[in-house]
Order: sequence, then C-alpha cells, then structure tokens
Amino acid sequence: MKNLSFLILIFAFSLSAQNSIEQDITNIEEKLIDWRHHFHQNPELSNREFKTAEKIAEHLKSLGLEVETGIAKTGVVALLKGNQPGKVVALRADIDALPVTERNDLSFKSEVRTTFLNTETGVMHACGHDTHISILMATAEVLSKHKDKIKGTIKFIFQPAEEGPPPGEEGGAKLMIKEGVLDNPKVDAIFGLHINSQTPVGTIKYKTGGIMASVERFVINVKGKQTHGSQPWSGVDPILISAKIIDGLQTIISREAKLTDEAAVITVGKITAGTRFNIIPESTEMIGTVRTLDPKMRTMIETRMKEMVETLAKAYGGEATITFQNNTSITFNDPDLTAKVLPSLQAVAGEENVQLMKATTGGEDFSYFQEVVPGVYFFLGGMTPGATEVYPHHTPDFKIDDSGMLLGVKAFTQLTLDYLNN
Repeated sequence: MKNLSFLILIFAFSLSAQNSIEQDITNIEEKLIDWRHHFHQNPELSNREFKTAEKIAEHLKSLGLEVETGIAKTGVVALLKGNQPGKVVALRADIDALPVTERNDLSFKSEVRTTFLNTETGVMHACGHDTHISILMATAEVLSKHKDKIKGTIKFIFQPAEEGPPPGEEGGAKLMIKEGVLDNPKVDAIFGLHINSQTPVGTIKYKTGGIMASVERFVINVKGKQTHGSQPWSGVDPILISAKIIDGLQTIISREAKLTDEAAVITVGKITAGTRFNIIPESTEMIGTVRTLDPKMRTMIETRMKEMVETLAKAYGGEATITFQNNTSITFNDPDLTAKVLPSLQAVAGEENVQLMKATTGGEDFSYFQEVVPGVYFFLGGMTPGATEVYPHHTPDFKIDDSGMLLGVKAFTQLTLDYLNN
C-alpha cells in the first residue's frame, strides 16, 4: 500500500511538472510571434547578421545563460546547465536571410535593400530562418525555467551563413565546427528543424537516413579554337561541345544512376560564351549543381562526369576540365537516434501528424554537424491549412503561418528533455 502511494505521488509530481512546461510554452507564443516579425522586418545576409546576433545574445543573457558571441563571425552559442549531470545535447537554428525582394503585403514585410554581388536587391527571410531563430529563443526561455528537470547540458547554436558565405569568405556550419562549437563541452547529439511553407501547420515530417541531398557546385571549362562564324570547319566550336556535354551528363542520371535507391540530379544553371553573333568563340564556361542522397552514388556520378566531360570534348576536337566544390554533405538522420526521438515528436504533435516523408534534393549545411555527432533533422508545418496559394522557399511571395511555430517549441523542448532524462 505504501509503495502504491509512493508511485501515485511520483506520477502526480511528473504530471504537474509536465503541465508547468506546457503552460510556459503556451504563454510564450505572443513573444515568439513578436520576435519572428522583428527578424522578418530586419533581415541580414550571410556573415552580416550583426543586429540579428545582438538581439539573440541579449535575450539569452537575460535568461542567465552562458553566452558566447562572434563564433564563425556572427554566430551565437549559449549553454544551459541542468541541476543534474548528464549528456550534452545541441539545438541549432540558422539566422541568415536571402537576397530576395519581398512581394508580400504583410504588415511586417521587409523593406531592407542592399547590394549583393554588385546588384541592388531586397533582403528577405525567404526560407523561414526568422521562424527558426524565434523558435530556438523561445525554447531556451522555456527550458531555462526548468533546470531542475534537466540532467545534463543544452547547447543552443544560432548559426550564420546557412545559405552560404559570400565569395572568398568562410562561414556556416563548417566554420562553427572548425572553431569548436561541438566541443567544450563535447556534444553527444544535435537536433535541427526547418519550417516548410508547403506542409500544413500542426504537421511534422521526418525520414531516417538521408533526408536532404549533398550539394556540389561544378564548373566546366571548354576550350576550342576561335574562328569566323561563316567558316566553322576552320575552328573548334566550344558551344557545340558544351551542348554535347550537357546532353551527355543527363544520361548519367537517366541511364546509370540507380534511381530506385535514391534520387539524383545534375543541373547546368549557367553558360557563358562568345561576344558576337558571327564569331565562334575560343572557350565556354558552364556552372551547375549535382544533388545526391547516397555517398556511393555521389562518387560514381562525379567520376562519370569527369570522364564524360574530358572524353566528349576530345571527341569533337577540343579540351575540357571539370572542378567540384562541396557546398553541403548529405543531411543524414542517424537511424538509432531517429527511432529514439520519434516518440517525443509523436507525443507533442499526435501520431497521425508525424509523417514519414521522401527525401528532398534541397541541401542543408546542418549535414556537417551530423558528420561529427549523431543528429536528427525534421520539417515543421508552416502552411495555413486549406490555403489556396502556396509559395515555395526562396521566392518573393514565400509565406509562413505564425501559428505553426509553437509546435516547433514543443518539439524541441520535448525531445531535448526526453533525450537527456531517458
């Protein structure tokens, strides 16, 4: 009888603690939305997120956390130490905006202008990073009120330059890792989320293994022999060779890549060649991207691209070289860790609202964190249910429903406490 009474007491205490956390999450929604509107109105580009970082740091310091600024140029990291020893878990939010001119009629629309790569443009949180910042700030506030329930340490990582640093600069997750963000204390696991404009509010989507693709940038330089446009036989046409190369590259995807295993994409996005209508130029340059979700497939595709570029150019009398630049690795959700946190996500969203998704060929530099420590990355619904107009990320009309953010706070809070305490 005494044992039963004790168990009832423990259960009542746990229920009371859970209700207290849930109430704190509910109470923070107004702040959460205000923060999001502020960041949306005041976006900053990669490696230039100075005021964004200042506001983040100010909030984290007000919570009594150990705060470090200037990591990877403008990154902010804060530590929350629980009252009991344990593991270290990291939560990450990206903080940069894009060179996109907003076309929405929102009351908090961005009017910021800048010059990016010698072109005047607007600046917009056209990928939802403003919501990520706000969700993590809110999560930090909620968890800071419940140190007595935390076994271990939580590291809040606000990362700059997820969209890529400016040319000639380092930045993003790679630089944060280089500067020791996953050390002192050493992180045991990391979690990240991305809001999605095409997923209904209240929904979470996840996938074990590769959830987002590796992103490779490639440059192909073709050398021919310049001649008059009226006498192609007296030269070597690099434009013709480029056309053959583009056509050939697509056969790697359509005839050599085992697409029943994972998706893959080769895209040539830019071609530069020539000066006049009646001159066959000496050279061309092509720039594009390769997206893969499997390391072996990635190696195979890069090998075949190199072989094809060189061979086709030679077959038509020219020369060609190809170089690759890795922008992100495969965003790979650790299978064991994914299985462990899935019940936590289902607990806050409802089992029917946590849905298994197919991989996307978009890229994320969160992948670099996952190469060092086990990590899980998931998608959060940001689309108003029943919406008739839905705009993709990185577009001037991109929109997110504010009501989708609170589930992100719940998810981060639940999976963090469950991971540390169980």
